[in-house]
Amino acid sequence: MTIKTLMTTAALAVALPITAIADSAENKAFVLEALENTILAGDVEAVDKYFATDIIQHNEMFANGIEAQKGVVAFLSGNGDFSAEYIRVIADDDMVAVHARYEGFGPDSVIGFDVFRVENGKIAEHWDNLITEQPLNPSGRSQIDGATEITDLDRTAANKDFVEDFLTRVLINHEQVDFAQYINPANYAQHNPMVADGIDGFGAFMAQMAEQGISMDYTEVHEVIGEGNFVLTLSEGTLGADATAFYDIFRVEDGLIVEHWDVIAPMPAADAPHNEAGKF
Repeated sequence: MTIKTLMTTAALAVALPITAIADSAENKAFVLEALENTILAGDVEAVDKYFATDIIQHNEMFANGIEAQKGVVAFLSGNGDFSAEYIRVIADDDMVAVHARYEGFGPDSVIGFDVFRVENGKIAEHWDNLITEQPLNPSGRSQIDGATEITDLDRTAANKDFVEDFLTRVLINHEQVDFAQYINPANYAQHNPMVADGIDGFGAFMAQMAEQGISMDYTEVHEVIGEGNFVLTLSEGTLGADATAFYDIFRVEDGLIVEHWDVIAPMPAADAPHNEAGKF
């Protein structure tokens, strides 16, 4: 999906007679324009047009403030190999989330989620979670393929509540629940690099982790961002003994989760160059 296609879709959505949807669509179009004209174009001077002077940065490699943002653009503009493929873009009022594949950060391609908060016509805050691209999972799926069409806009709030309830009961409280209450038992596509499709694939992965003495615990869901059938959650917890950031995006259809993508990465270490704003 190209930036042009995404921006056209967003522009069409602005015409809908629903204020919240219009605001979300405008913010989505604005963020995509900002990324195209700064990071992808390598234009440092354009940063002032799109980013707030006191932008809050949650990536531990970069400081807060617009000068640091200009530094990011300058660095990438000097790397002729940098490119970005935006696969999914969802907007929820002032929050815009991008699921992307990047080339040029290093020797290997990177899969990531970037989240932007728009305030007073500028990008005021940024979060992300990145991981090196992995081989296809046991079901032959990649970290980014699968459905992209946004539907069921009238179900946004309900789908957000549903996904948050799933994370809270299953991954925070570890309640013994019937997974079929949340995950479609006949149709569940999994894009985690280590997990196969279906409820059985998820159960087998969790059992394998338990056998190895590795637990995966979510302790807090910080953000729930949704647009129609897609819901992105930003959570923290632990994977084994390591503090971990979990970014998960779920596709919900007919009241059940039918597809899942994630980026799981370590929390910033004590010696990180910058972590003034924290990961979340």
